[in-house]
Amino acid sequence: MLAFVPGATPAKWVRVWKDRMPRVPIELRPASADEALQSLLTGESTVALLREPFDHARLSAIPLYEEVAVVVAPKDHPIAAFEELSIADLDDENVLDGDPRDAVELVAANVGVAVMPQSVARLHSRKDVVARALLDAPSTLICLVWLENGTTDLVEEFIGIVRGRTANSSRGAVAPPVEKPAPKKSQNRPAKQRRR
Repeated sequence: MLAFVPGATPAKWVRVWKDRMPRVPIELRPASADEALQSLLTGESTVALLREPFDHARLSAIPLYEEVAVVVAPKDHPIAAFEELSIADLDDENVLDGDPRDAVELVAANVGVAVMPQSVARLHSRKDVVARALLDAPSTLICLVWLENGTTDLVEEFIGIVRGRTANSSRGAVAPPVEKPAPKKSQNRPAKQRRR
């Protein structure tokens, strides 16, 4: 099972898995950060896509990509006039914390603004709010994570997929065997000699 946090998008890797490993089903489990981490630690999930920070104890992780931060504001807020802002631009704003879904609801009700990864803002987008890039806000990192002692051939195969290895890569642990072309039949022609 692959657990993944809100905003993470495993679809492209799952498609490759299904093409490459049609007899090995992969089950997806959207989960909060705490639930995804717990499902790994209990063995319910084999791998997970987690957002930093998380406790790395007993885990192996590969950084996959960084997400930019955005500020989510009501559509009629002055922030909507800008394409990008800095953290200093939010000094006079009520910046909301907590669950992103709840924060976006509060933003839509004109209670304040919220800062979150762009993928999370996209996930919870609404017509009555806007998201604008925060240029100097720290980015967040999405990682592929698994138990240190849980590195199986199938986990290695999934790691290969997210790293972009082809099915014929020699590093693929359970990749299908590569068929070698049959040797060409000789047509009794003398081999050409190279000029020296």
